Formats: sequence, C-alpha cells, structure tokens
Amino acid sequence: MANDHITEADFERFRDFFYRKTGIHFDVSKRYFVDKRLQARMAATGHPDFRSYFTELRFNPKNSEIEQLINSMTVNETYFFREQYQFECMTEEVMDELVRNNINMRVPTKSLKIWSIPSSSGEEPYSIAIFLLEHWPGIEEYDVEIISSDIDTAMLAKCKKGIYSERSVQYLPKNIKDKYFKYDALTKFYHLSPDIKNAINFTQVNLADIKQTRSYRNYDLIFCRNLLIYFDDISRRNAAEVFFDALKPGGYIFLGHSESMSRISSLFTVKKFRKAIAYQKPLERGL
Repeated sequence: MANDHITEADFERFRDFFYRKTGIHFDVSKRYFVDKRLQARMAATGHPDFRSYFTELRFNPKNSEIEQLINSMTVNETYFFREQYQFECMTEEVMDELVRNNINMRVPTKSLKIWSIPSSSGEEPYSIAIFLLEHWPGIEEYDVEIISSDIDTAMLAKCKKGIYSERSVQYLPKNIKDKYFKYDALTKFYHLSPDIKNAINFTQVNLADIKQTRSYRNYDLIFCRNLLIYFDDISRRNAAEVFFDALKPGGYIFLGHSESMSRISSLFTVKKFRKAIAYQKPLERGL
C-alpha cells in the first residue's frame, strides 16, 4: 500500500540532498511546494513511499529521475522584455564599452559573447537578441554570440520550440510582435521567427557542478537575473566565482533588481550606468 506522507526528517534529508546536487536551498516556507512535487514524482515512478524513492535517487545516479526531479522543482516564470531598463542600458552604453575594452586589450576579433542564465522558457535570451537587433547599431558590424543555459532540460526543450502565450508577449510593442512572431489564431499562440530561434545556442548546465561550468569562459556580458535568490550564501558565493571566471576582464554581469553582487562577493566592481547598475570584472592593470 502506498504511503506518500513526507515527514519533517524526510524533508530535511531531501533538502540537503537537493542542495548538494544543485546549490538550490529550500526554506521551510517552501515545504508545501516541495512535498507536492515529491509526491507527484513518487506517484509517477511507482515508488510506494519516500524511503523507496529517495533510495533510488541516491544510489542509482545514472537514472534519469534526478533530471526529472530537478525539472519539477525549478520554478520558471518570465516574459519578454522583463526589466527592460537593463536591455536599454545594454544597447545604449554597455555594448559600446565592451567593444572599446576589446580594442584597448588588442583583442583581434569582431565578436562578442553573451551568456544568459537561467534560460527559463526562453523569453530572456530571445529578448536580448531582439533588443540588440532593434537598438544597437553595432550589430551590423559585430558578431554577437548568445549562449543561454538552464539546469532544467524540459524548459530548454521549450525554449528551442519558441512558442509563447499572450502572457509572455503582453509587454511587447505591436511592431515587435508583428516583426518577430507569427500568431496562430487557432491555438492563440505566438511562434517566434526561425531567424531569432537560430540566434541562440541553448545548453544544460548546473552551476553547482564545476565540471560543467569550467568550459564557460571569455564572455563579455552575463545576464543572471532572479536566480541567486534561490541560493543560500555559500552557493551564491560559488556562483559569483563561476561568473567571475567566465567573464573577460572588463566584462559585466546584470542581476535581478532585488539582487546585489556587493552583498555576495567582493570580486566585482559596481558600475552605475544611466539606467541600471551592473557589476564588472576589473580590467587588467594598465588598461
């Protein structure tokens, strides 16, 4: 007979396990959220109780269930052009400064790299691409490579489809919707143009796994908005080090409006632009 009841001790054991795997810390206030998703995964996999399910997670690491569980536990809520002032800051000031930095460092390239993490359902990286095309004249001269990453493989699959509800595009101007989306009146969904979909390279990455993050290097700009609020202090510092190593000297990172790198790490320098605050990896001496 199935018993999906999860005790306080079960919750604590699972919370510690999930934190070690992902760096995401669930506060006690999230107990109901965690229990419901655990119970759903237990039912889906046919495990009669928490002990059986947890044993499978711990001792069968090749099982795809841990991936399914992570997908279930990560929250993805966003829309196009969210916190638009940061995109305006990017196109009005930051991109030109990054170009100047490369010139000053004698970097022989006409390319810039942007990392967007988390991908969520794709609105963030696609917003970056659209905003650059619409508002940064340098896009005609420079090749901008945009990589977007997430721990949730199900959401990455959704990103690649590029199909969005009215809610996702509600803040887009009509001319942008008409230019970059095709509306399906039957399904009432918006289909992103293939050119924009092909502009983003989506990858799966776990910020808590150094084996995965060490290949992310030489980025000029990082967007990591509203992810670190799910981490505890140690995981935030570890993530800050990952981003620091991923950036070129002089590169910038944007965080969410309620996040502050100054409270997490002393590695970065605060830079106040006209419309937004960004955090810079210091330039090398003499530049």
